[in-house]
Amino acid sequence: MSAFLALLGREIRLALRHPADTLAAVLFFVLVCALFPFGVGPAPETLARLAPGALFAAALLAALLPLDRLFGADAEDGTLDQLLLSGLPRSGIAAAKALGHWITTGLPLLAATPVTAALLNLPTDAWGAALAALALATALLSLLGTVGAALTLGARRGSVLLPLLVLPLAIPAVIFGAAAIEAAAAGLSPSPFLLLLGAGVSLALPLAPFAAGAALTAE
Repeated sequence: MSAFLALLGREIRLALRHPADTLAAVLFFVLVCALFPFGVGPAPETLARLAPGALFAAALLAALLPLDRLFGADAEDGTLDQLLLSGLPRSGIAAAKALGHWITTGLPLLAATPVTAALLNLPTDAWGAALAALALATALLSLLGTVGAALTLGARRGSVLLPLLVLPLAIPAVIFGAAAIEAAAAGLSPSPFLLLLGAGVSLALPLAPFAAGAALTAE
């Protein structure tokens, strides 16, 4: 556990020292949501109808941006080889990377969600559901993205392959997350859709680190 926490602390310290990836993801999220009123018109009803899907698509695409460097930077400078020899299980390395990605990318995106929700004219009654749904969806994407990053490590044009591997798997998260926000905006309970998102995270939580660890073994 101490090795896991040490690796997690390292990921957070690196993100704080070099915040470019986090800032790029947050700015991408905000700018994409800001472009929607120009593309579909400023009509509040139109924006509110498109807001759930636009919010989720922009957030998940933004969270993908730092994923190609999840293992790549460590592989380039030899740190990954040292981690693999450190005694920490490969699944533990992958789990620490996934949690670090969510803390350094998912949480900043959640902090920016009220701004993007306001830009898209999302009813304030749905903001809580949006935050809960995005928290679960970004956690799921971090887990799936860790597997994708491990599989494409060392591949030619891996940064192109990574979204092609991860985005199809993230489609259910977009569907259930947008449905949760729509339900909350309509005055209905978003709980069924949030529970489905939670089930996806619960399924990926034990499986994704082992799959990513196996991919690292094959490198």
